Amino acid sequence: MPSSLPVPSHQKLNELEATAICGNDISSSCLYVSALAISYAGQYAWLALLVVGAVLFLFRKIYGEVVGALPLNGGAYNVLLNTTSKRNAALAACLTILSYMATAVLSANEAMHYLHTLWEGLPILWATVGLLGLFLLLTILGMSESAIVAVVIFLTHLVSLTLLVGVAGWYLATHGLHNLALNFQVPVKGGSILNALFFGFSAAMLGISGFESSANFVEEQAQGVFQKTLRNMWVVVTVFNPLIAFLAIAVLPLAEVGQHTETLLSHLGTVTGGPWLGMAISVNAVAVLSGAVLTSFVGVSGLMKRMTLDRILPQFFLKENKRGSNYLILSVFFLLCVSVLFITQGQLGPLAGVYTISFLSVMAFFALGNFLLKGKRPNLPRPVYAGILTVTLALLGVLLALFGNVKIHPEYLIVFLQYFLPAMAVVSIMLNRIAILNLALSAAESLARHLPRVARLARLKVRRQLKELAQQEFVFFTKGDNVSNLNKVMAYVVENEFTNRLRIVTLLREGEKYPEELLNDIRVLDRAYEQIEVEFVTMHGTFGPALIEELSEQWNIPKNFMFIGSPGDRFPYQISELGGVRLII
Repeated sequence: MPSSLPVPSHQKLNELEATAICGNDISSSCLYVSALAISYAGQYAWLALLVVGAVLFLFRKIYGEVVGALPLNGGAYNVLLNTTSKRNAALAACLTILSYMATAVLSANEAMHYLHTLWEGLPILWATVGLLGLFLLLTILGMSESAIVAVVIFLTHLVSLTLLVGVAGWYLATHGLHNLALNFQVPVKGGSILNALFFGFSAAMLGISGFESSANFVEEQAQGVFQKTLRNMWVVVTVFNPLIAFLAIAVLPLAEVGQHTETLLSHLGTVTGGPWLGMAISVNAVAVLSGAVLTSFVGVSGLMKRMTLDRILPQFFLKENKRGSNYLILSVFFLLCVSVLFITQGQLGPLAGVYTISFLSVMAFFALGNFLLKGKRPNLPRPVYAGILTVTLALLGVLLALFGNVKIHPEYLIVFLQYFLPAMAVVSIMLNRIAILNLALSAAESLARHLPRVARLARLKVRRQLKELAQQEFVFFTKGDNVSNLNKVMAYVVENEFTNRLRIVTLLREGEKYPEELLNDIRVLDRAYEQIEVEFVTMHGTFGPALIEELSEQWNIPKNFMFIGSPGDRFPYQISELGGVRLII
């Protein structure tokens, strides 16, 4: 799920390249999701996977509308940042980071299970640590996946899956459907078909993890490509996942599937085509799953850097080496991955449980973001519109799958919370730094009688921290908003940002003068919000990317600390062209 890719500014990704980058993520899930679905839905796993495809079809329009209206990198974090508060965006970001972490661990562990079929002496757990360490080193050295490598891996993967389907189909044509008939005589898991489908569907939703990947690097894609990537990913998942599950049920006894949960596809290849096909599938699996690990490292680096720039994470994460890599972010991510690997002992079930809970939560937030976009940004132009019923059904489907996964294994929720709660605690501390520092200042003053030197030093450090936080200036561009809108701007800044300085900028044409009422409104708000010093700036010019770039350099204010109201359908630029300027009203 990459959030940024090393693509030159003049070159945008075409349909094949963009599809390959996100397709390697989502299509790699077929290497383990079929076995998971069969373990819960038995002979009806293929049907559960078809239902998953139907839910994914609904999300095509949801993602199309949201990203079409806000074509910015960042996925769910960016949607909520531009439609609601920074706290809600941070919640989605923590879930996304956890999803990246589970992606990396699950993919690396699965890759080593497939490699184990080629090298029986391989210590899977330590080999997984080694693979994660390899990609830590590569990303610290500045090496990230290129579009060409992604295309080669993706096309090879599709060829391998097509070959497996073809050979398995020929096997059935020559050996008959006797085993399929026997499997359908086995008692239905869960006691009824409905239960089997419900739990199978819940587990099988893991098969669409990675669908959000394309939204995380939409700015690097050529015009019109994003919608095509959604369609292509949906086709791959809806065709291959149910088909492979059906072939596995038709060829193998259900009990045998359970014995090869981690390497089902290579075992299916060996049974239907011989050792050469099993080996080919294993080699392909190692490649595409390793690609998904690299994607996680690249993606989490971009997301956590964006959060750090937005002052949601500690500023030391911005430290870079000579190659421009945020090595502290990557190192912390590696340590988190290794810890979750050892906590779960590399077992597919707990890993998939953590993965599914975090991923489904991100999908739910994206659907909620769509509702917020409709309500708060109705005038933003969008190429696709998802109806209220579509969004509601998709959200219900995700919530149903989330409930099903927790019901199947409540203990997986504990593993999930072991990581989610500390992450949210760190973010909450960062978002409430002013209150915490003021509390520390009060504590230091209370110590003044007993430890005067310690109290003086503590007060000095705390006040310095408060000054550093508050001196960051923010900018709001106004077209002459009424006092109600300007009040919303002030309230947003007070609630979401650490600052006591705000510039309100209005642009004038030649010979034009700003409305006197605007100045009066700003004076009123300046008195009402005593903690914010408001500076009213007028200048001649035209609002656009060039002006934003110029003012950002001239005033030394990052673009992501510049705000605007929601533009209308006649706005001449895409939001992505403004360099990270935030929509706040």
